[in-house]
Amino acid sequence: MSTPVRVLVADDQALIRTGFATIIDAQPDLEVVGECGDGRAAVDLARRLVPDMVVMDVRMPVLDGIEATRLLAGAGVADPVKVLVVTTFNLDEYVYQALRAGASGFLLKDAPPAQLLHGIRTVAAGAALLAPEVTRQLVGRYAARIRPVEGTPADDALTPREMDVLRLMADGLSNSEIAATLVLSQETVKTYVSRILTKLDLRDRVQAVVYAYRRGLVT
Repeated sequence: MSTPVRVLVADDQALIRTGFATIIDAQPDLEVVGECGDGRAAVDLARRLVPDMVVMDVRMPVLDGIEATRLLAGAGVADPVKVLVVTTFNLDEYVYQALRAGASGFLLKDAPPAQLLHGIRTVAAGAALLAPEVTRQLVGRYAARIRPVEGTPADDALTPREMDVLRLMADGLSNSEIAATLVLSQETVKTYVSRILTKLDLRDRVQAVVYAYRRGLVT
């Protein structure tokens, strides 16, 4: 039997925090190793307990979830921790900031338990959790505020087809939707996604979406 995924839950609302912990602990493949109600405690506990991932609220006292995420998973962190951000729609701008800070994905707080568990397992496995419909509403809504930066040599390394795939990823399409749009197999799309991440030195799909918006590849 494999070792359970060790999860730290950080949320300043005790009811939500306890609810998440109860749902997670009921799963044989997941284990809550700690709970806390502010970002500073989340950073301290994560460094001490070394969980596999952190379920992180955005708005918390002492240190908000965005800065806590940056300290745990941001650029330059020696041993980054996977972070799944949970938020509500009226905090969508904060979600974008959290993704840029290093979060591997996000969920809405009112997501059903099954979606929360799927999100935790997805992020823990090393994949990004970026629900297409939420991507369109969150990242797309703030695209106009993101200042595009000049292209880099890495941009030139992508083939025309890889650029097509990157644009569709940024538009929130799943692999199966990209496959249908470009008339490719899902395995071929997976290969393209992997090449894009490697060529651009990106960690996951979330970073690829942010990259595309930052470089003005999507409007």
